[in-house]
Amino acid sequence: MASSVFLLDLKGKPLIARDYRGDIPLTAIERFMPLLQEREDEEGTSLPVLTENGVTYLHLREKDVYLVALTRKNANAMTLLQFLHHLCKVLIEYFKALEEESIRDNFVIIYELLDEMMDYGVPQITEPKILQEYITQESHILEIVPRPPLAVTNAVSWRSEGISYRKNEVFLDVVESINMLVNPAGNVLSSDIQGAVKMKVYLTGMPELRLGLNDKVMFESTGRSAKGKAVEMEDIRFHQCVRLSKFESDRTISFIPPDGEFELMTYRLNTQLKPLILCESVIETHRGRIEFMVKAKAQFKQRSTASGVEIAVPVPSDADSPKFKATVGSVKYVPERAAF
Repeated sequence: MASSVFLLDLKGKPLIARDYRGDIPLTAIERFMPLLQEREDEEGTSLPVLTENGVTYLHLREKDVYLVALTRKNANAMTLLQFLHHLCKVLIEYFKALEEESIRDNFVIIYELLDEMMDYGVPQITEPKILQEYITQESHILEIVPRPPLAVTNAVSWRSEGISYRKNEVFLDVVESINMLVNPAGNVLSSDIQGAVKMKVYLTGMPELRLGLNDKVMFESTGRSAKGKAVEMEDIRFHQCVRLSKFESDRTISFIPPDGEFELMTYRLNTQLKPLILCESVIETHRGRIEFMVKAKAQFKQRSTASGVEIAVPVPSDADSPKFKATVGSVKYVPERAAF
């Protein structure tokens, strides 16, 4: 459980401070930035969990804002970090961007959200759609004070009762990105796929949905042959609506979905791939200038197409008067990224 939650600017100055338990003085936050800088100098990276004098600082950064939770208890660090992540998502849902300016303009709403999302340091409600039903930015002009929806006290806290649609629809998208490390010779050193299953649900009532996976673990447990089509998923993370016991027993994703858009699950596939687009570059240095020659080669099937492809080529930050020539597409210099 958290003793207090802070929103800080980049200099470590508190923008929002909410004390839940009173067992840590608010002045303890003054040690956060010096402690963070010390750890970065020692470790060479920013650590999400810092400890000093019995106080644990858990934090994440979003643009120019630090979200920090303090605790003296032997708390579950992942629970508090996950709460900060959800707090960040809620604030972005409300204000479209989590920045120092948006916090200063909406501090009243933020204090209301912190009071609803955490009770005596224990995370409670983190679903943006439910919070938006009774904490609104225009609440000061409403004639009737909105009551908290029943979902706040229900077991299904992410969906309100009484939802009705004339036409029931469900949309599902699988979005995957490839992370790949390639050596100068063009050989793949490591590769994996980061995937997410995103849904749009417009259904009446409290529907229960089931989704099956072409999962290698399920085929092996049931003694069936996968015939090379099964996938072995790792680092699976579900939305809170998924019944984990059901998934563990028969690998079926069973859930009562939130209303509207949400991310059902994320996963990782550790598999060997070849680059969809292989870029080869030759750099030649001349007197007073550098010449880059970049060749891009598509390595997917002819019937497939790629749109919106961007290739960034880093160049020296002091580049002056660059000139370009492209046989396909267009090229432009982006000085703020030191690339073209």
